[in-house]
Amino acid sequence: MKKFVGITMSFLCIIIIAIIFKYIFEGYNMYKDAIETLSIEEKIQSIKEKENYTKIEEIPQIYINAVISVEDHRFYSHSGIDVIAICRAVVNDIKALDFAEGGSTITQQLSKNIYFTQEKKITRKIAEVFMAFDIESKYDKKDILEFYLNTSYYGDGYYTLKEACRGYFNKELNEMSDYECLLLAGVPNAPSVYAPTKNLDLTKQRQKQVINKMIEYGYLNKEEAENILKQGENYIIPEYN
Repeated sequence: MKKFVGITMSFLCIIIIAIIFKYIFEGYNMYKDAIETLSIEEKIQSIKEKENYTKIEEIPQIYINAVISVEDHRFYSHSGIDVIAICRAVVNDIKALDFAEGGSTITQQLSKNIYFTQEKKITRKIAEVFMAFDIESKYDKKDILEFYLNTSYYGDGYYTLKEACRGYFNKELNEMSDYECLLLAGVPNAPSVYAPTKNLDLTKQRQKQVINKMIEYGYLNKEEAENILKQGENYIIPEYN
């Protein structure tokens, strides 16, 4: 009986390993097909030629800190993937019996934004990993963050931060209040839900999540957070064209 169990377990391990290698192979091929169709350098160049492309120097630092906090707080220390976040996501997905949490870094999200669909598939996630490593080998963190902020969707047809700021607030980037920065920082997570023109109450709830992450990772203290939230008392979205 023990021998039978041992053989069965060995067989199952072989099957699992074979499945893993199958997904890795398919993901690598997806990545290779993508860059052979259009190289990373060509993709990035097309992004930089977009109307209203926003340079990182134009973006308020508090907005950058908010994005790092809520999207990828180990952004400056990893090489494209966050192993800790991936392991946590795998555990949570197993508990939920759903592919709900991905553990993607900003670099992986950039890969998805410029090459892949939003569809949640294991093969695509693996392709993202290969693409993330490639991007990190070619560009520094400052550039990667800039590209990410210019490929995120902010809702209501706005595809750059500059467009979103003008559209939602009737302002240029350097005119945004801290409150508006942190309101906007949470939108790309789910633009159809968190865009300020959809449901401002939900946008504010998301903003509080962003602020809590900023406190957790040391970008704000509680007093600073409270002062920012006071700016939003009775806040309404200006009319926009």
